[in-house]
Amino acid sequence: MITNRPFSLAVSAIMRLSNDVTARSISIKDERMSTSDSSREHLQLLLAVARMAYEDDLTQQEIAGRIGYSRPTVSRLLAEARERGIVRVTISHPLEQALECETQLQRRFGLRHAAVAISDTTRTAEAVGRLAGQTIAGWGGPRAMLALSNGSSLAAVVDAMPQQRWPSSCVTQMIGSLGRVDQQMADSPELCRRMAERLGGIHRPLPVPLVLSSAAVAASVRHEEVVLTTLELAARSDIAVCGVGAVRQDGGSGAILAPFMTAEIEDEVIRGGAVAHICGHHFDAAGRHVRTSLCERLITMAPERLGDIPWSVVVAWGPEKVPALHAVLRTGFLSSIVTDERTARAVLSYQP
Repeated sequence: MITNRPFSLAVSAIMRLSNDVTARSISIKDERMSTSDSSREHLQLLLAVARMAYEDDLTQQEIAGRIGYSRPTVSRLLAEARERGIVRVTISHPLEQALECETQLQRRFGLRHAAVAISDTTRTAEAVGRLAGQTIAGWGGPRAMLALSNGSSLAAVVDAMPQQRWPSSCVTQMIGSLGRVDQQMADSPELCRRMAERLGGIHRPLPVPLVLSSAAVAASVRHEEVVLTTLELAARSDIAVCGVGAVRQDGGSGAILAPFMTAEIEDEVIRGGAVAHICGHHFDAAGRHVRTSLCERLITMAPERLGDIPWSVVVAWGPEKVPALHAVLRTGFLSSIVTDERTARAVLSYQP
């Protein structure tokens, strides 16, 4: 065993720190544990060996050749470096934080599934839409039945949906149409048509408006066979995808419901403490249905029937959606959520 070789040979082998970011982070700490020459020299040896092994990625045999020690001795030195805390190994990845959020969302709200996109992207809509599309593709199959609501979040999902070969699949509306020009292509009939193209299947339209002129007209239309069968088909689907609308303090309920919100309905929304709406219906912070006069004029699948669908997922993101997301997750109607990491963390920490 070599014991008198000048230690400068070992010290000269210390290389500069690599700037590469990898999944394994190695921290090498320079301890000042003793003032004796022998202890300092041994510590320098440990540091030199550790840097060559973890920063320069040399094998133990290569290190032994450089410093003039045997390979078993190098192995013992590396073990000692770890035992003394000179080398600390941590495992990390940006996805780890998103996975942690998914687990917390599932536990907090009793969800069957949660998918959280990494937030280090400048295009959140694309990231969430892509993740939602991949998730739906994993749930579905050649005979899948999908039901869609409307909104910009669903448009992002359809845009990012991977092309499938599901010839016997069917996409149907769970709500009526907006009944106006939709430049963002976020209306339910258009979304269903485009989603069916992505899946390689067919779509079943619901050729009636979302909101009708009166409760009497809406009651009559609901008894039409095409409406009854389409909404029942939606309620029996394998996968239901919906967005969530945020409600402002003045009762305003976003662009989708804006044309139908009168001062009277907004007052009902405010008095009921509504913070969200799905399928046209309003809900308070506790997830309770806030019944307004608008409910009687809606042509939609009853939101509580989302709870009977195996995969009922809400797709949304952004700070303005946090109270609304928190509320609809408390309804118990939804089994799943797809969002981004920032929104997920905000929902988890939100206190109504």
